[in-house]
Amino acid sequence: MGGGSGGHITPAVAVVREILGLKPRASVEFWTDFKYYKNVTKLTTEIGVAWGEDKKSQHGKSDPYIRVRRLPAGKFHRYSNWSFRDYFVHFDITLKDLIIGNILGFFGFLGGLITSFCRLVSKKTRPNIIFLKGGYVCLPVGLMARLFKIPYIIHESDVVAGLANRILMKKAKKVAFGMPIPEEMQEAHPNYIWTGIPVGPEFKAVSEAKQFSLKKAFSFNPEKPLVVITGGSQGSENLNEATRAILPDLLKFTSVGLVAGRKHYENMIDLKKYENWEKASLESNFCMWEFSTTMNELMGAADVVVSRAGATTIAELAALRKAAILVPFERLPGGHQVKNADRLEEVKAALVLSDADMVADPTKLLEQIRHLIKSPRLRADMADRLHEEARSDAAHRLAEIILEEK
Repeated sequence: MGGGSGGHITPAVAVVREILGLKPRASVEFWTDFKYYKNVTKLTTEIGVAWGEDKKSQHGKSDPYIRVRRLPAGKFHRYSNWSFRDYFVHFDITLKDLIIGNILGFFGFLGGLITSFCRLVSKKTRPNIIFLKGGYVCLPVGLMARLFKIPYIIHESDVVAGLANRILMKKAKKVAFGMPIPEEMQEAHPNYIWTGIPVGPEFKAVSEAKQFSLKKAFSFNPEKPLVVITGGSQGSENLNEATRAILPDLLKFTSVGLVAGRKHYENMIDLKKYENWEKASLESNFCMWEFSTTMNELMGAADVVVSRAGATTIAELAALRKAAILVPFERLPGGHQVKNADRLEEVKAALVLSDADMVADPTKLLEQIRHLIKSPRLRADMADRLHEEARSDAAHRLAEIILEEK
């Protein structure tokens, strides 16, 4: 199960795909939060016969099937690197997220506990094993699995484990990590394993000829370099605003694709004035989307990708062998995006720009992009180093572990 963000959904779906490949007649239930229910149903339909709580099962006895079920969930908001003064300076965030958000999060968490209890209490319908991809959606399920002594396996993508995983790790059958595990940690915890981060098989490096054709498919000039800027499925306000500030200068030397995100797209609609079409042909070398269902192709077309530093996005970029500029979101608990980015910067696998520096001076992002566009050898070296971080068998390995432990 997984939810809360796309970074928890897509790896979990990749693992389900591998489970059904190894054991086609396995019965799989995918529990997710209300926000991602439709997304999960759509993704799982592509790999099996998916059906939801509001639909009658129509799967055949010989067909693999996946039942997608909604689960109430509550997120507890916390921010890193905030001083006591920040809670008053940013009182709108304090009130909305830290006070009202956490009250609602508490009741959502209780709803998740009650729902999980009701689904797991009967021995007849209990799963043999539970796979928890991480995030707040998994916490109530993991706690109920512990209560009923149902074995569960956790996957942690980031350098720093999130709160839900830290709570559940001690009783987990296995804890799989997306990043390499220090030797001393491995010795202290034999059930800790490094599997890498699962990504779908569609995320793979493309040839120059394929990249050329992908640029044409998205209506960009295939002879020009392409920069893709994305803040993920929900988008990033700061990345969007920085793009707004530097877009006229960017378009002087590169094409630009902006994935503004579902949450922020409407606020960026004025940028459509840069998107000029003539007889279904893009004339301006700028295009903006709310979200793309073919991110593997869009990022595959790119010469440079600018993104946040979520572990799943990094894994996808590594599989695609792309030069990347990472702008980690610094307020997340534990600073895990910052640590993800710092680790890659140390091995020269990516350029890193702090969110605060970008907000204060968007031209710093402009100059980093310009530097990479003008340095094809640097782009290739960075992409190769990032690709070394990829583990193409991560989803298959996790599927094997789940089936072995059930």
